[in-house]
Amino acid sequence: MRLRNVKGAAFKIESSPYMILDYAEKKGHYQELFQNDHPIEIEIGMGKGDFIIEKAKRYPEINFIGIEKFDSVIVRALEKLEGIELPNLRLIRMDAEKIEDVFSKEIDTIYLNFSDPWPKNRHERRRLTSQNFLSKYDSLFRGEKRILVKTDNRHLFEFSLKSMTDYGYQIEKVCLDVYEEELEGNIPTEYERKFHEKGFPIYFLEAVNNGRNNRKC
Repeated sequence: MRLRNVKGAAFKIESSPYMILDYAEKKGHYQELFQNDHPIEIEIGMGKGDFIIEKAKRYPEINFIGIEKFDSVIVRALEKLEGIELPNLRLIRMDAEKIEDVFSKEIDTIYLNFSDPWPKNRHERRRLTSQNFLSKYDSLFRGEKRILVKTDNRHLFEFSLKSMTDYGYQIEKVCLDVYEEELEGNIPTEYERKFHEKGFPIYFLEAVNNGRNNRKC
């Protein structure tokens, strides 16, 4: 998908109170940023922000950080936030390749929603559920590791199940279609709505690093 440049995107990003511009300097100090010790959950690849914004609205007792690498996309989220006060939400514009440089034992949950599937085998390491990225996430978590994945891509879903299991994660929950199985508390992304309307199944998995038994939705 070709991304269009958005006029004034750089200014909107630099001037928004929701943006964390000096994120590298905040490493290890995000509780100070939010001025509380609430759990911190991040969405890597937040797109236009539908999911992370709704999360912050529903759960004021949790802090949320949305991460997106494209100016032209993250600025759309900022437009949705105009006139809204959500003290438990911040955004970062960066490439996830350097995610371990941003957080240190501070994160409770990672959301990976409709990540780029990188279908070619030679690009496997670029998938956000590859063992390359799972190793990057290790230093982010402050306790139990917890990752939730949603995708319309069957290959990425199956790859994620195997990759995460091989890395030591336990699969807590699996849905082969969050709408047929009525996943409780599901918050759709902009991509999710589009794919669901076209009749694509939406796959979901929740994985942690403990030994709980698998369970269905």
